[in-house]
Amino acid sequence: MSLHTLPFQRTLIAVAVSLLAAPLLHAQQADAPIESIQVSGSWLGSGLQNSVKNFAGARTVLKKDDIDATGAADIGDVMRRIPGVQSTDNSGTAGSSISLNIGVRGLTGRYSPRSTVLLDGIPLAVAPYGQPQLSFAPVSLNNIESIDVVRGGGAVRYGPQNVGGIINFRSRSIPDAPGVVTDASLRYNEYSGGGQNRQYSAFAGAQMENGFGVALLYSGMDGTDWRVASDEKVNDVALKFRYQINPHSEVYGKLSYFEVNSRTPGGLTVKEYNANPFQNTRPTDFWSGNRNGMDVGYLNTLSATQEVEIKAYYNESFRQSSLINAARTQLTWQPRNYEVLGIEPRATQRFAAAGMTHDVTVGYRYLRERGDDNNYIQTVSTGANGATSTFLNSTDAHAAYVDDRIAVGAWRITPGLRYEHIKSERNDLTARSVFATDNNKALPSLNVAYLMNRALTVFANYTTSFGPVQNTQLNSQTSANPLIPELARTAELGARWKTSTLSAEVTAFRLKFDNQILQVPGTTPAVFRNIGATKHDGIETAVDYGFDEAGALAGLNVYANYTYTKAVQDSGTTAGLDVPFYSRNTDTVGARYRVGAWTANLSSTHQSKQYSDTANTVAEAANASVGQIPGFRLWNAQLGWKLPGKPGYELMAGINNIADKRYYTRNVDGNAGRMVGAPRMAYLQLRASY
Repeated sequence: MSLHTLPFQRTLIAVAVSLLAAPLLHAQQADAPIESIQVSGSWLGSGLQNSVKNFAGARTVLKKDDIDATGAADIGDVMRRIPGVQSTDNSGTAGSSISLNIGVRGLTGRYSPRSTVLLDGIPLAVAPYGQPQLSFAPVSLNNIESIDVVRGGGAVRYGPQNVGGIINFRSRSIPDAPGVVTDASLRYNEYSGGGQNRQYSAFAGAQMENGFGVALLYSGMDGTDWRVASDEKVNDVALKFRYQINPHSEVYGKLSYFEVNSRTPGGLTVKEYNANPFQNTRPTDFWSGNRNGMDVGYLNTLSATQEVEIKAYYNESFRQSSLINAARTQLTWQPRNYEVLGIEPRATQRFAAAGMTHDVTVGYRYLRERGDDNNYIQTVSTGANGATSTFLNSTDAHAAYVDDRIAVGAWRITPGLRYEHIKSERNDLTARSVFATDNNKALPSLNVAYLMNRALTVFANYTTSFGPVQNTQLNSQTSANPLIPELARTAELGARWKTSTLSAEVTAFRLKFDNQILQVPGTTPAVFRNIGATKHDGIETAVDYGFDEAGALAGLNVYANYTYTKAVQDSGTTAGLDVPFYSRNTDTVGARYRVGAWTANLSSTHQSKQYSDTANTVAEAANASVGQIPGFRLWNAQLGWKLPGKPGYELMAGINNIADKRYYTRNVDGNAGRMVGAPRMAYLQLRASY
């Protein structure tokens, strides 16, 4: 597919560009400066790629102030504010409330399997190639400084599973200036359906005169959610360090530990939900996990035209779940262990040739995964354990990439190529059989941006993305069924406007996802084949306006975004029907008003109906395992006050889901049924910084 196949995108962007450019019809075009290469530690690399405003693709960055203003209780609440992103509460058997369920542009959001999710540029998944699903997402909202979401245009450097975008959570930074910075917060949440919990955080960072900096981050939570007996406890701690060797080079790193224990109430039948949507029919089910991690890096801006960076990381994770069967006679235990080692060097060189400036970046990534997943059944009446089945999993993945960001006049043109070589093996110790795959994939991309002036950037891109064969899918690998990595092609056309008072963007996209690996219905044990293809078309829009500080509406900021997505199946007997678990229409609207020490926020998020199966069944089954999921709109309000004369002390209070709207998602696996969403929640938060 090429850009000339996108007539509807051309029409939409032509209208958008004409609207955005209207104020400039009589203005002289400003120069398009070349961004400098700087020591940045940015996950997007160096040089020209660091600019969000000039980025040649759909990209949204939320800073900590933006995150705090949402009143969000978790990451999913924040992600709903980003165009093209849909986030749901947990909807699976083996995931707790700290699972991450993010779907981009109609791709499945259950455990975020189609997106590359990073923390400080390091893969968040317990096994990025073998098990990318984030049923265990070891990241806390209070420890996050910014969220960077690239929905297109950045695929060449990062993978795998980047068809659904690249999401980087950046942890809180070590202070840049000499001195000590500390802060702490305490938040109390209470739900109308029952349940209370407490969230707390602490931060202490120092930068010394000798170039050494350090920061300690902590975030925790304990209490219950809105379901009966939904107890949770989370601890997330990290120690960061940085040493500036000289003005252009530094060593940095982080040690981290994350643990969680969470009860998983599960799905309800229609009758149970109508009687009490907050009840828990599975009080014995729980999910727990922990992760130890470390990373270290070296960054050196050798000159005004050269930069090199190398980082290495290692983490080991453990997760387990205990789930009861429908007859309440057996518990299934699934303990799993994972180890991931990664090494990533890269180098950027700037040079001028033939009237053009080139930023050429060459990089390599080696990822080593090792792990085991186990399964055994415990009889409830006797406590006796059955035999344990064990699989040993291993993956060695090599990725090399090169891209060249070419600046010529107001144009920024970036061709790129990533090459992946993946070798995976799954050893069934019980059956004494081995399943293996060896895949190679070249992934080209082309990004183009035109800087019409200092405010307006128009862009287009074409990228290829892939998803490798995962651990549990390897069992289906045979000579007659040679599973190959999933492949997707994405094209975007968009415009972005940015001034001191107005930000606006519009992006039209088309995504073609070929040869998805799907489970063959009715197969036990599960059999997977390359049989799925989907098409995703849509448009994303956003606008944010801050009124002039000298005007009558000084202090008022209004914002809105709207996304339309049409994601349909493109193969099999259900071709032409919607893919499950996505909404065609989503939007956010809100206003923020600041006067003196007070700040008030009012906002709303909305999503339209969804289908829960490939057949798009509308009528709901009595056990609620299938059926249409109604859409809903939620309203949230927040009021903040900073102590006059001491702005480091802040008190915030708010209500999420003001109308106490009852809504739900659906679980369709072994714990099937309706999963009620969060009811009205009132919260009070105190933050102090020094």
